Amino acid sequence: MAPVSVVSIALLAALCAPRLHACETALLLAMDVSNSIDPSEYAIQTEGLALALADPEIAAIMVDDRVALAVLQWSGPGHQVLTLGWTEIAEPADLAGFAAAAGAMERAFVLSDTAPGAALGAALDAIERAPPCKRRVIDVSGDGTPNSGPPASAARVRAERMGVTINGLAIEGPGSGLPVSNYYRQVLITRDGFVMTARSHRAYAETLRRKILREIAQILG
Repeated sequence: MAPVSVVSIALLAALCAPRLHACETALLLAMDVSNSIDPSEYAIQTEGLALALADPEIAAIMVDDRVALAVLQWSGPGHQVLTLGWTEIAEPADLAGFAAAAGAMERAFVLSDTAPGAALGAALDAIERAPPCKRRVIDVSGDGTPNSGPPASAARVRAERMGVTINGLAIEGPGSGLPVSNYYRQVLITRDGFVMTARSHRAYAETLRRKILREIAQILG
């Protein structure tokens, strides 16, 4: 048998070598399930996430960039859980499976406080276990300001030291004010992050779709 050429060996090595920085973005979706979220609003959030992930433009980018996804549910102090673990989207079937799991996701907590500072601490712990990606982003959604737990500002400092971006999706109630949006903007997001506002839970799905698209398209700030 003829010896394997140097070119063939180099080609084989290139094909078998691990892909460095194959994942463009690790995106952790941190979902508020505190006492202010009723069962119908929780269903809107899970259905909205599933619909956003099924969006053709989002799906194309996630597969092309091998985005890694995870979902964390949070409420009061000590009430945070990674409901859907890290999944790297290497092909459309990966995303379809993740979207289906998101739509069927059971609620982790009921009758609990709102502690975004504790949620961010848990999210940062979880994102340290993400696949190696060029960018790491935490997407926090919620409909209230804190009534318990540590200050979110400490977690924001930790995130900036880690090079993690924190963005916010604020769900606002009736009226002209923007208390949740203002809190997220002033206390929660990192300097390279942004806040998008849903003017009701009914607007959540479309706002989330636009927010995820902005995050994975790398348009920040």
